[in-house]
Amino acid sequence: MAHSYPRKEKLKSKKLIEALFIEGRSVKSFPLRLIYMETPLKEEGISHQVSVSVSKRNFKLAVSRNRIKRLMRESYRLHKDQICIKGTTFVMLIIYTGREEVSQQQLHKAMVKLIKRFNDAISTTT
Repeated sequence: MAHSYPRKEKLKSKKLIEALFIEGRSVKSFPLRLIYMETPLKEEGISHQVSVSVSKRNFKLAVSRNRIKRLMRESYRLHKDQICIKGTTFVMLIIYTGREEVSQQQLHKAMVKLIKRFNDAISTTT
């Protein structure tokens, strides 16, 4: 069960998502951008909550947006064990910033690079 994405790891709180845009810091790895913020979570036993987003401006068709979001969630699910968070909890929002769809392999590479940059960013701030 190491590669699961349970319901309590999904970020759904509108207040936390709004706070992310106001107070959050970000790292980028084209075509992805990760906005993160350290905050206490109500759920026990988890170190972070994650949500994904694709702009309606760049992808008019819901079919395209939903496919990209599915690929992003799958890529996150496979690589989330590389996230190194110790002793604190984070909320994260992964945004797809590209204007064209990319392959699953390209998205996996971008996700690995994004997680590495996130780990570097939080290790330098703590």
